[in-house]
Order: sequence, then structure tokens, then C-alpha cells
Amino acid sequence: MKLKQLILLPALLALVSCDGLFGGLYDEPAKNPFGFVQRDDDGRGGILRIDATSYTRWTYIDLHHRHIDTANITLGQAAPAEWDFAIHHYDVKTHNGIAAESPFDNVNMAIDLEGLNYIADADSQVVIDMSTMMEGYLGYTPSPVNPVLSRWLDVDLSTMPPIYTPSNKVYLLRLSDGTLVALQFTAYMDEAFTKGIISLRYRIIND
Repeated sequence: MKLKQLILLPALLALVSCDGLFGGLYDEPAKNPFGFVQRDDDGRGGILRIDATSYTRWTYIDLHHRHIDTANITLGQAAPAEWDFAIHHYDVKTHNGIAAESPFDNVNMAIDLEGLNYIADADSQVVIDMSTMMEGYLGYTPSPVNPVLSRWLDVDLSTMPPIYTPSNKVYLLRLSDGTLVALQFTAYMDEAFTKGIISLRYRIIND
């Protein structure tokens, strides 16, 4: 009996230690949080952490209600009714918004400047299948993408491994209701070098 107890104990401990085994994507344990992980004291900004590792998923961010949802592209899942911008791996699209690149390097400095070139989303394609990469091609699907916001990270595929170069710039996103938001992408991988774990700062400038 003692021998059986010794054998079962490590297995039970392993099961107990599996935090969030049946949890949702944005309901992770505090040691590895996703979603709105930090909020500024005035409630107008904070830090977002997004799991964008999958090529078959859009992650939809609703800044007004501080809500995040996902939809699987290959399963044909629809976008939620309310969202402001969405991330697919390193691609970014808006919900009828426009975006411009600012001269700032801090979201707290960003203001609406006259003369900035605001650009709407454009028809494009996003990668949904990387399994054929070694055969020289990838699987794509049509999707609107914002060409300004999607410049936050340059991925040079001319060499292997690819070279990743973040812009570190602040982007201004004007939502369809007129709200102006400053966004700055601060990381494209986590501490374990997992690509597609994205961190960004946001700040609502006016609403």
C-alpha cells in the first residue's frame, strides 16, 4: 500500500500544479497573465498582453469595455459585435478606424497633430498555414489589414532565422466613434522567446 501511495503522489501533484488546465485563453493565472494586465491610475490607459502565437486566430480588443475575444479564421468564426482593433500574429486591423504614425516614443506624450496621414484598412492577405514553408509557399486567406499599424514590426524573411525589427513608434488610432487612442507595441515575444506573445501600451487621448 505504501508503494502505491508513493507512485500516485507525484502524479497527483502534477495534476494539481496544472494551473488553468481548463481555463479560458484570457483567464490565465497571475504568473502568466494575458489581457488587460495593467491599468493606469486615471483609467485611460494601461498595458495589454496578447497571445497571438496562432496563425488561425484573430484577437479582438474592445478598449471601451476592456474586453478581449478571439475568432478562429479557418472555422469561419465571426468577429464579436463590438471591438476596436484586432491582432493576427503580427497583423493589425481596425473596426472602421484609421491610423497614423506619430513622432512620439511614449504614449503619454501623444496628442492629435494636424498633418498626420491617417490611413484606413486595405484589402490584403494574412498567413493561416505555415506547414508548407519548407516547400516554398504559405497558406493565405484574404483579410483587411491596416498598413500603418501593421508596420509596428518588420520581419525580414530573406535570412534564416528571420530578423525581427520593432519600430518602437507610437501609433494614433482614431476609432469609428471619434475616440483617439495612442498605441505602442513593446514586445513581440515573451521571456522564453516564444514569438507572437505581444505586449503593448495604450492610452485613450480623447473620447
